[in-house]
Amino acid sequence: MGEMKPVKTLSGDTEFPCYIAKPNGPAKAAIIVIQEIFGVNAGIKAKCDHWAKAGYLAIAPDLFWRVNADTDLDADVPEEFQTALDLMNKFDQDQGIRDIEATIHFARNSVNGGKVGCVGYCLGGRLAFMTAARTDINASVAYYGVGIDSLLRESHAIAHDMMLHIPTTDGFVPADAQAAMHEGLDDHPKITLYDYEGLDHGFAAEFGNRRDETAASLADSRTEEFFKAHLE
Repeated sequence: MGEMKPVKTLSGDTEFPCYIAKPNGPAKAAIIVIQEIFGVNAGIKAKCDHWAKAGYLAIAPDLFWRVNADTDLDADVPEEFQTALDLMNKFDQDQGIRDIEATIHFARNSVNGGKVGCVGYCLGGRLAFMTAARTDINASVAYYGVGIDSLLRESHAIAHDMMLHIPTTDGFVPADAQAAMHEGLDDHPKITLYDYEGLDHGFAAEFGNRRDETAASLADSRTEEFFKAHLE
């Protein structure tokens, strides 16, 4: 449904690739889909296509473009999982936020100054939190964001609504980190947290062994209602 197209960096001196899926008619708003460590793969593209079918302009920036071109990895293949971890370690998250900000500018212009939201998964969930704190994004959603407990000092800067989906047996987000997130964010007027009991990291992946259909459907329905309320 979509295709890869270039978007200018904030400095305007170069471009980076984004998967862009357009709705059939005028877009209600734009949604930026922030990748896992596996790049803009089939699952991330499918999520963009879903949002486009729902009437949004959907854009997934290839955030690893500076360290590895055209990253497209499968979480169920051990060698590719290791490659993804290696790329994450090379990735500059602060620079990634600047690329997301450039994507926000592109998206907002593309919807005639309308609203822009973001939804991120895994590393992308962490980046969604950083985006909510550091940019003018209108609404943000994080699925199993890693290391958000280390970002709580930035939560005061989150001015627009945000939702976090937290699987309670996440192998990458231990119980003490989850407890810190609840302690630091439960009273935040703009943030809603949902726990998914007994679920592991990646439960909402579009494809592969990690997906839990029931939990993914519940979380995605909450995300859809959230964006309907805050972007339309």
